[in-house]
Amino acid sequence: MKEIFTRISVRKYTDQPVEAEKIDAILKAAMQAPSAGNQQPWEFYVVKDPEVIAALAKSSPYAGCTAGAPAAIVPCYRTEGIYFPQYAEIDLSISCENLWLETTAQGLGTVMLGIAPLEDRMDAVAAILKLPANLKPFAIFPIGYPAEARPQSDRYDKARIHYV
Repeated sequence: MKEIFTRISVRKYTDQPVEAEKIDAILKAAMQAPSAGNQQPWEFYVVKDPEVIAALAKSSPYAGCTAGAPAAIVPCYRTEGIYFPQYAEIDLSISCENLWLETTAQGLGTVMLGIAPLEDRMDAVAAILKLPANLKPFAIFPIGYPAEARPQSDRYDKARIHYV
């Protein structure tokens, strides 16, 4: 649980490559998430090609930090063969939280760069990754060893708690 209270948004990375076993652990955690009707709508694209990473960095006005990462993970969701398509993005949100927390547990850093539900960004990422029509990109997670360190801010606010 410590990762919940130590996770930060990392946008600067060292050049050190990310080990395959760490990527695998991150993906296992992501796929362990609950989903509506256990539909598990996710597919994950692991990107290590520097040219593709550079293209992803240009897919959104906020994705520039991806260019400095040695790897990126792009979670996508299927639009066919799932029971509750209206919950696919919620399912992906839960999965991405697991992804982020395991990235922290592995001593790596990341930041969630939202792609969905903005069609222009989704179309750009889909074109870069040459996704099939039944897959929609949800986010970009640049992954790497952090080149920055700082404490996480405390977001607990009693004023936002209401008992009924």
